[in-house]
Amino acid sequence: MSAVTRGSLGLEGKVALITGGTRGLGLAIARKLASCGCEILLNHAGPREQAEKAVAALGDAEGRVSLERADVGTAEGVESLMSRVRDTYGRLDVFVHNAASWTPMTALEPDPGAAWQDLAVALTPLLHGASALARLMPEGGRIIAVSSTGAHHAVPAYVSLGMAKAALESQVRYLAVELAQHGITVNAVSTAKLDKGQTPSPPAVTALAARTPAGRLTVPEDVADVVALLCAPEAAWIQGQVIRADGGLVLRA
Repeated sequence: MSAVTRGSLGLEGKVALITGGTRGLGLAIARKLASCGCEILLNHAGPREQAEKAVAALGDAEGRVSLERADVGTAEGVESLMSRVRDTYGRLDVFVHNAASWTPMTALEPDPGAAWQDLAVALTPLLHGASALARLMPEGGRIIAVSSTGAHHAVPAYVSLGMAKAALESQVRYLAVELAQHGITVNAVSTAKLDKGQTPSPPAVTALAARTPAGRLTVPEDVADVVALLCAPEAAWIQGQVIRADGGLVLRA
């Protein structure tokens, strides 16, 4: 067995595709996997200029970084993305589904059109990409979805994304069962509200940080570390799970 480079988690040379990878949590995940030696494909749906800034931000990371523009909230976008990955790389070792859309609304005053859009972004990549992923991924492939505590707890104005994340977690379990025979694991990482470094901190961030047993609110890098751990060879027996990375916040009554 070849030696594993310190800090690499055995991921050198792996091809990793991250949806919604050009900002926030997606960019933190990209940075972490790139530092482990992965070749990073950043999916985005926004302006090219913004995406190029993300690539520049990862310029000092080990591993090549490239852009893949596609709207993964549509079947056509997902199919096009998977086709390009197949034609260019011939395989995909890691697929991190981080893309999400959120339209604030309440359960009693919903915006049905926006709610369906939030659901589409959450579910379409694995709904329309599952068959392609099964063909693209070698044994040892990793599929990781990003979820949130809003899937199980009622967060103010979060109803559409809460429903979407709950459905995504169910999707993870079904795919885990069917892809296990191919040696591919499917899991999710869930977190609570993230501290994105706003100064001064919004009152909600300060209050949640005070409630977190670990003493601070979760930052994107915390979640990225857990995603990377699930990609490691040693995580091969973790299947169909939702791993919560929130510093213990959900443990508070």
